[in-house]
Amino acid sequence: MMPQNWWPMPWFGMIFGPIMMIVFLVIAVLIGVALIRAFGMGPPWWDHRGDHSSRESSRRALEILEERFAKGEIDKEEFEEKKRLLSR
Repeated sequence: MMPQNWWPMPWFGMIFGPIMMIVFLVIAVLIGVALIRAFGMGPPWWDHRGDHSSRESSRRALEILEERFAKGEIDKEEFEEKKRLLSR
């Protein structure tokens, strides 16, 4: 004997469970990625600063090269060759 107030759920009601699970997982992944980026962790290609850090290190390397040339540690030929390599 069936209860009187029992109504069978329509077939489209079963689709909401998997959809909500997918939505929850997508939101969880997006929050995780945002937290990882906010704390500066993750792979180098996630670096949101762009190419700024590599330009800065290249500029610093050129300054060191100029200092070495000024001190006489390297000659003009070596200076020009290394400067050309750094400017690429």
